[in-house]
Amino acid sequence: MGFNSDDILLLKLIKEGDQIAFKHLFYLYADSLERFIMYYINNKDKAQEIVLDIFTYIWENRERFEIRLTLKAYLFQSAKNKAFTYIRDKKTSIYLDDVDLVNKIQQYDSQLELNELSKLIEEAICLLPDKCRIIFEKSRKELLTNKEIASELKISEKTVEGQITIALKKIRTFLGDAYSYLW
Repeated sequence: MGFNSDDILLLKLIKEGDQIAFKHLFYLYADSLERFIMYYINNKDKAQEIVLDIFTYIWENRERFEIRLTLKAYLFQSAKNKAFTYIRDKKTSIYLDDVDLVNKIQQYDSQLELNELSKLIEEAICLLPDKCRIIFEKSRKELLTNKEIASELKISEKTVEGQITIALKKIRTFLGDAYSYLW
């Protein structure tokens, strides 16, 4: 769940040893990964090194490389893990200024996850059957009551409730286990 066709195609091509697909992946994410890592370690050279480590690992293990998240989520989670490993191995003390940095990092992480989740939810909504999608959007985006939706679409309130229930189930299924804590 959560994969888009570009992710699947890129991974397939990379597994087959396609260097152009791998370069495309690198140029698509290298800069944003480096900036992301910089929030954690504030060391440009080391951030670049970590990015190269991530992509080197993917290339060297491409034939057996599997991910459960979206490709973007995998890359950013790897970057975060490697940055934390670097911090732990460096064994630096946390000073008062670092507390602000930790707070900023947590906010940045939360925003990234929210952005990813929003995209996945929008994708799930787009995949709903037309009638179900229209009713769901009127409820959640236009903030209409079930009665208002029923009146506008000339259907019963029970039908509106049923379609919203169906929409929520389909969205939950689409999001899968990765976001089960939301439900």
